[in-house]
Amino acid sequence: MTEIQGTVEEIIFSNEDNGYTVASIKSGQDSLTIVGVMPYIVEGQSLRLTGKWVNHSQFGQQFKVEEFEELIPSTLVGIERYLASGAIFGIGPVTAKKIVEKFGEKTFDILDNNIEKLRDIEGIGDKKIEIICESYSKQREIKNIMVFFQSYGVSPNQCMKIYKRFGADSVNAVKENPYRLTDEISGIGFKTADKISRNLGVESNSPYRIQSGIRYIINQFCALGNTYMPIDKLIGQGKEILTVSQEDIEKNLIETVLDGKIKIETINSMECVFTLPYYYAELSVTKRILTLAFGEYDVLKVNIDEKISDFENKNNVNFAKSQIDAIKGVVDNGVEIITGGPGTGKTTIIRCILSVFEDIGMRVMMAAPTGRAAKRMTEATEREAKTIHRLLELGYSEEDDMTFMRDEDSPLECDVLIIDEASMIDILLMNSLLKAIGMGTRVIIVGDADQLPSVGPGNVLRDLIDSECIKVVRLREIFRQAKESMIIVNAHKINNGEMPLLNEKGKDFYFINEKDNKIILNTVVELISKRLPKFNANWNGTRHIQVLSPTRKGMLGVNKLNLELQNVLNPHEKWKKEKLYRDICFRAGDKVMQTKNNYTLKWKRTAGEGEPEGIGVFNGDVGFITDIDEEKNILTVIFEEERKVEYEHMNWDELDLAYASTVHKSQGSEFPVVIMPSFMGTPMLMNRNLLYTGITRAKQMVVLVGDIKAVRFMINNNKGFDRYSSLKWRIQNIVDKDA
Repeated sequence: MTEIQGTVEEIIFSNEDNGYTVASIKSGQDSLTIVGVMPYIVEGQSLRLTGKWVNHSQFGQQFKVEEFEELIPSTLVGIERYLASGAIFGIGPVTAKKIVEKFGEKTFDILDNNIEKLRDIEGIGDKKIEIICESYSKQREIKNIMVFFQSYGVSPNQCMKIYKRFGADSVNAVKENPYRLTDEISGIGFKTADKISRNLGVESNSPYRIQSGIRYIINQFCALGNTYMPIDKLIGQGKEILTVSQEDIEKNLIETVLDGKIKIETINSMECVFTLPYYYAELSVTKRILTLAFGEYDVLKVNIDEKISDFENKNNVNFAKSQIDAIKGVVDNGVEIITGGPGTGKTTIIRCILSVFEDIGMRVMMAAPTGRAAKRMTEATEREAKTIHRLLELGYSEEDDMTFMRDEDSPLECDVLIIDEASMIDILLMNSLLKAIGMGTRVIIVGDADQLPSVGPGNVLRDLIDSECIKVVRLREIFRQAKESMIIVNAHKINNGEMPLLNEKGKDFYFINEKDNKIILNTVVELISKRLPKFNANWNGTRHIQVLSPTRKGMLGVNKLNLELQNVLNPHEKWKKEKLYRDICFRAGDKVMQTKNNYTLKWKRTAGEGEPEGIGVFNGDVGFITDIDEEKNILTVIFEEERKVEYEHMNWDELDLAYASTVHKSQGSEFPVVIMPSFMGTPMLMNRNLLYTGITRAKQMVVLVGDIKAVRFMINNNKGFDRYSSLKWRIQNIVDKDA
């Protein structure tokens, strides 16, 4: 870290919402550009700044501020210049001169402790005193909060969030209980609160600390995809992370339960701890799915055999027995799950089901978890499919909280609902979806249960299937046309624990044998930038070829791959706009991915049909940076070639480069070409499930680059993604009681 001092010459840009500022300062004989979160700084202020130098491609060298503090001027000239700068509303150059002439070196003492004495100066009356007092108090509050929290590693941006939440009482509120920050300020976790707590001298066995730590440990465990944590694991990790006794943890665990912040329940003879959202979501999903599955439905007057035969003749297909069972099952059952791998005809079945229900005048709605999956569904069926969030009409309550407008009080207006790519649906989204389905609505859940589970907690599709309480049709036969694709043939081989067929002449599945990770990296870069676009002129390296890796870190992880690929696919040019943000240089033309659900981001439609505007951009959405407003610090991204989103600086941390992505993040997407580096890594990640999911993202070609031993290891390793989820147990428990 570097420290500099200087006087603010000019405020070039300032965002009042988040405090992000670009300014020039005079430091010695030099004029320097500073950037960072520096709320309420003004021209004429003297500052001490801590940060690092960065080189901007267009604006040159800048000082990126991590921490700052105001240096109060000590000379009469400095004091007058500071007051005259406009730092305090109500004081201009004339008034500043009068104040300094009257109070001299005691000016700041008067402002801090006896501001009413300003009435002694001609021209300052009650109204002006009120303006000056409010401005100076607010500035002093924020300055004190900044100084206090920055010493504990809290960023200026987070300081602003703390101030907005607690106001002038921020420091006292946090001193009383530092762990409030983890519950009430997004982006501040237990570790930061714990650091503040230790510096304040809070005892390690403080109930505040242990109870916050318990919730932190459970939340970290659930972030891995679990909906609960076995109590013995919680106690074990609690002793290690919190360095307190088992007795302390057990005592505070009970207190946290009594406070209504967590639940303890016995699942399959094992005591388990739930956070409230996942506990109530599982209860709700259990109740609603069984109510729909065993509810009463109108008997449909339809000759289903005749409808199936007509569809086969019109579309030149010949359904297998399992496919016919699936089509007939949706007529006879309230809820049906259709599961199968690639090439087993799931899309064709959906098209037939649509024609059956539409022919008898029933209203059918279709949805999928992601924009790309919904778009593919629309293209395959020639009927509108929406994302689940859009289907449920994402909006805001009167309290300004995110909510879905479609729920039990305003259910979806349809007779049949078809949900595709169901393996991606986590327990919270499934709960919201089921709430919006009215009694008598038939529900068809389609997905590949052998793909990776959802990014969010839960194992919904697998639990529903394994409960054996809901109608399930498994598709195992591969369509004749699909057998011509080695991608599909090899996907099923891998899923069955067999080695794939590699490098068949004229086919679409290739393996390049390399053992050195550096050579693998170079080969991946050469494939996407030169060899594959040369092989097929229709393949653009940025838009049609996707690199998928099991991990984020390491030589062949997503982070390193993205830097290398950006350098060749979208290199720095003098005329290209770009912005450095943390360790990423965002550049016009970059392929980027949204890395978390953001229900507040607004978008406008630039192409296609549908609503002209809406809200919500979701984890895994991929788009391209089309413009960078360097003055306002706004990145413009077009998603799915039709939705434009403007990202203010405070939201840039939600974007990542997407030339390469993890296999997890690619779920629900399809790409013409997929390149996967194959290497030995963490055994939990290097498994059959992940390899299968990765190659099934490709439509036209798969290229594996790496060590054949790593491919063999992944196929033989059929473990690693087991999750703690109680949905299956809850469903079976209720059905068994009613049996």
